[in-house]
Amino acid sequence: MPAAGQDLVYLIAAVMFVLGLRGLTHPRTAVRGNLIGALGMLLACTVTLAAAGLEFGWIIAGLLIGAVTGGWLAYATPMTGMPQMVALLNGFGGGASFLVAGVELSTRMNETTGLMELVATAATGLIGGVTLTGSLVAFAKLEEHQWTERVKIPAQLVVNLALLLVCLGLSVLQIQQPAMPVWFWLIVLLSLVLGVSLVISIGGADMPVVIALLNSYSGIAAAATGFVLSNTVLIISGALVGASGLILCKVMCDGMNRSLANVLFGNVGMGGPAGPSADEVYATVKTTSPDEVALLLDSARRVVIVPGYGMAVSQAQHVVSDLTKVLNERQVQVEFGIHPVAGRMPGHMNVLLAEADIPYELMKEMDEINPTLEQTDVAIVLGANDVVNPLARTDPQCPIAGMPIIDVDRARTVVVIKRSLSPGFANIPNPLFAAKNTLMLYGDGRKAVQEIINALKE
Repeated sequence: MPAAGQDLVYLIAAVMFVLGLRGLTHPRTAVRGNLIGALGMLLACTVTLAAAGLEFGWIIAGLLIGAVTGGWLAYATPMTGMPQMVALLNGFGGGASFLVAGVELSTRMNETTGLMELVATAATGLIGGVTLTGSLVAFAKLEEHQWTERVKIPAQLVVNLALLLVCLGLSVLQIQQPAMPVWFWLIVLLSLVLGVSLVISIGGADMPVVIALLNSYSGIAAAATGFVLSNTVLIISGALVGASGLILCKVMCDGMNRSLANVLFGNVGMGGPAGPSADEVYATVKTTSPDEVALLLDSARRVVIVPGYGMAVSQAQHVVSDLTKVLNERQVQVEFGIHPVAGRMPGHMNVLLAEADIPYELMKEMDEINPTLEQTDVAIVLGANDVVNPLARTDPQCPIAGMPIIDVDRARTVVVIKRSLSPGFANIPNPLFAAKNTLMLYGDGRKAVQEIINALKE
């Protein structure tokens, strides 16, 4: 293909990336945006491989292998495992970036190579390595592997700073001596260690922010690889991913009322200061039954449902959709309060509810739903914990102090559906469960909601 034709296809692909990201800004257009972005990437990859002289038979074989593998992973991964899958994909992007840059360095670069390409190569090795192992640790934390809690790195900040400085020093050597790839692979080796050290101490409650940040890293690594290869479309796509990941980090941090530095070094979820014991906090907990909840809903005029990770675990989104329809038939107004860090990845709850065909206009962000909760007859908390914990407002010493929450405690009646009184990721008791206006309904979320529906119909 002529260079002009290749550039034209790259331009079309870049426009499709922008349109795809634009579509992802709203649930109603998210599927279409995802398809547009994927098609743009398909065009860019196909043209790049064809321009490099690769036969179409090999290109098609690669597409088929990738499509079958990706399709199988997407089909086999439950919604509860989607954050883990996103973490792995971030890691694969970082690993692919430093491998491509390393091969390019070994086969093409020498003393005549431009400074920009050499700097981009070193940056790819550093950022790509951190992204790979950092994502793998994030995956292990999301999978709740106990070894991630046991690993402690003494003087961790000092170790991280030392590793970073050594990597920067090796980068200078790599730039000065491009014919010696050993410096590059030493950068990669140390960055792999740095990735583990950076993420291992971050608490599980901060994983949505970490995933967004690692997503940004993978994009930056890809953009740097684009400079190494002098590939325009890779630079554009990597920059888009890097920028969107940073914006998402900002949104997540605002939702937790914390700075990115505090997320990276604050260790929320690793245990907070000593406070009242769970037995003391939960001394006045009141339990309820599906029949009693049905009676409450039967006389309600406005109901707000606040979903959390427990809804994902029990796959309760479809019965929640059924409950919404039953209540709407009874002229009950139903809305959903979505906290920006509910679940284990950005937008986790929105995806689950959309999967169950719940109308998008019923999903209200935290700032929109909070002012109306005092006029709510029944607030149903389904598997959420830290994002509705009033200690965030009342206890300046607790690990989640200052974090904006959904103020369900201000509703007339609160029904909390959980398997037990176990704490959330912040590992602190939740006084909401023992409040005067709160009733606890213990059990599997899907089963409990279905029993409420049955009781309402009876």
